Amino acid sequence: MAPPGIKGRFLVFALFVIALFLFVRLESHRAPPGQLSPIEQAKKKPASGPSLTGHAIAPKLGNATAKAELGRAAWKVLHTTFARFPEKPTPDEKEALRSYVHLFQRLYPCGECAEHFGKVLAKYPPQVSSRSAASMWGCMVHNIVNKRLKKPEFNCENIGDAYDCGCGDDDTKDTSKKEEGA
Repeated sequence: MAPPGIKGRFLVFALFVIALFLFVRLESHRAPPGQLSPIEQAKKKPASGPSLTGHAIAPKLGNATAKAELGRAAWKVLHTTFARFPEKPTPDEKEALRSYVHLFQRLYPCGECAEHFGKVLAKYPPQVSSRSAASMWGCMVHNIVNKRLKKPEFNCENIGDAYDCGCGDDDTKDTSKKEEGA
């Protein structure tokens, strides 16, 4: 059996070694002076690169009925999103919409459609300076897709009438109709 003094010294030495190990381990994860840590870089840097502009993820969608139904629903979501976008967006809101459109393209459930739309996005990047710019851009790219599919083009001046944004003006009309029918 060891004398009590040796046990105490051993315990202090063991604690010192553990503390030294933890210190070295933590320091190895710290960013050099003047440089952001990887977590800080991820928070500060907007999403870009391969995650936004890579290939379409989904395979081809063979069912023509499902493909058409999906297309109508997708355009409804996109046009409604553009109609509800701020007229004077912040830089963060602009980047959010730009990223959304690119990720929407990559994750679209019809891979063939997504690849075609990716080519359109490469030539005509999303316009995010305002609600009007986003809405007109959305109509323009929708017409590019319609032309490719041999569908009639849409008059972009009427885009606000074609896609109900659910905005406040429509709420008052709905309320007055409900009151008349009551």
